[in-house]
Amino acid sequence: MKASFLKKLGPGLLFAGAAIGVSHLVNSTKVGAEFGFGLLWALLLVNLFKYPFFQFGPRYAAATGESLLDGYKKLSKGLLVAYFILSFATMFTIQTAVTIVTAGLASQLFGIELNLAIWSTIITAICLGILAIGRYNILDKLMKIIIVTLTISTIIAVFFALSNGNEALTTGQIFPIEAGGITLLIVFMGWMPAPLDISIWHSLWAIEKKQETESFTPKTALFDFNFGYIITIILGICFMALGAFVMFGSGTEFSPKGGVFASQLIDLYTQNLGSGTYLIIAIAAFTTMFSTTLTTLDASPRAMAKASQLLFGRFIKHSYIFWMLILVFGTILILTQFLTEMSTLIKLATILSFVTAPFYAISNYILITSKHTPEEWQPKLGLRVLSWMGILFLTGFSVWYLVTM
Repeated sequence: MKASFLKKLGPGLLFAGAAIGVSHLVNSTKVGAEFGFGLLWALLLVNLFKYPFFQFGPRYAAATGESLLDGYKKLSKGLLVAYFILSFATMFTIQTAVTIVTAGLASQLFGIELNLAIWSTIITAICLGILAIGRYNILDKLMKIIIVTLTISTIIAVFFALSNGNEALTTGQIFPIEAGGITLLIVFMGWMPAPLDISIWHSLWAIEKKQETESFTPKTALFDFNFGYIITIILGICFMALGAFVMFGSGTEFSPKGGVFASQLIDLYTQNLGSGTYLIIAIAAFTTMFSTTLTTLDASPRAMAKASQLLFGRFIKHSYIFWMLILVFGTILILTQFLTEMSTLIKLATILSFVTAPFYAISNYILITSKHTPEEWQPKLGLRVLSWMGILFLTGFSVWYLVTM
């Protein structure tokens, strides 16, 4: 990619970095291992129906110069309060979950066996240092390197897997009927490509980009988002392919523990594709999760700082750093004191992400079609129809999850 082209990109790649994590490395790989390409329909469908609501984040921010949180307050202060509570309830668990997987992969990649809590603390400290020193500017630049590395290494890994082949693999589309398969489908679709509250993070990053360069117009913002979104879809398919080509029919029982899963994942790849692919697989997996760990450590505090400012005024100086330290402290506390309860905490965060998807979808749609958005940048009929279909889909999906959980 040319430097001039990459320079125009920003929030869209941060979105990709945040989205391409557990949903891709863990869930897409497991789906490929379990069903081959049988659930490709689910990946494409959920990306289609979630697309408008993710896109409304940068659209609104670039058109108005405000984040979605500013818009939520204009619609109703209750919306902002609801977001504040939901975000505070889930941000520690989500940060801990992605950090643990990253720590397990770091241990594999660098060959240094340490307690996962120690590795997680080291990774958290590195991310904290990067963000505290460079803030958005360094995050923007670093993510471009990470996403390029991630994309290239993942595609190379898929090429090796494709050349290795899997004679038992079928591409027929299926709908699981057993309880375990239905649960995996629900989790897969719920977190693919990411929970909808990331649209709020994206709007905040778009504001930062707009302040950094005047050339970041609504049109540029939409191109930037679409570029990042396409990358998330392509890599989702790539990780499904890796699971399908390498693991389908292997009978491997994957551990729910992040560190053990990381070891199983890389070992199984290298056993099937050859030891020469170890570094490529390890880099692809590690950069996948490190990008998520870094972007979530930036985004949650950024969103909480903005929400608290809108709700309570500027009663905290340096609120971004304040919330980042709160998140780091909470993450380390869970890692050292409540690690045995991690599966329960993740399940709670997952449920909240699932059942709140319609809340974010409806809120984003109402805001983008309201008087608070310039008429020229409100969605056209086609995107509105897709939004209505998406709201129906996500609402039905959430009800289905609650009924079948």
